[in-house]
Amino acid sequence: MKKGFTIIEVSILFVIFMIVAILVAPLSLDDTIQAKNTSRWRNVQSDFSNIYYSLKNRMDENHTDFGETFFSIMDNETKTGIPAYRITYLNGSLPDKNYIFENYKATYSGAVYAAKIFPEPEENNLIGYIMYDVNGSKKPNIWGKDVFGLNIYPDKFEPFGKGDSVKDQREDCSKNGTGLSCSNYYLIGGNFD
Repeated sequence: MKKGFTIIEVSILFVIFMIVAILVAPLSLDDTIQAKNTSRWRNVQSDFSNIYYSLKNRMDENHTDFGETFFSIMDNETKTGIPAYRITYLNGSLPDKNYIFENYKATYSGAVYAAKIFPEPEENNLIGYIMYDVNGSKKPNIWGKDVFGLNIYPDKFEPFGKGDSVKDQREDCSKNGTGLSCSNYYLIGGNFD
């Protein structure tokens, strides 16, 4: 009758545990990073609601348009412009021209934002977009992972995907989607699939 384990059995067991740890660690690390980015986005999104009220007051006082007022406020919140970098959709494809931005600016918190104000409002009163990369130009630079967006209306900022059904938001926030709707999906309690 054998008592205890041989060195070979212990070594095999150790190797099996190490393989499992190596396979599981990146998944939990990725989940931790995603949770941190999502939390940052929640904070930023609520801050943009406050920016709207500040914008509204300044526009009324100075008789300026939205774009001019927005950029004057945001310029106070940024360090400098930074070089453009590549942001992809969640499914790995490149964004269409609506979601390609210029004039990236770094915030004091290390994030990056860019805004696009349209020359004329669209049919639904949409007057522009804001792209916000919560961890700056550091990778992954993917919509729905660390990059989120807001629609700009004359009376509010609204996360991308807000008018879509929860089902559509969840589908867009999967590995096969663009990731744009994650901007709202995470705010309503959705998780990355």
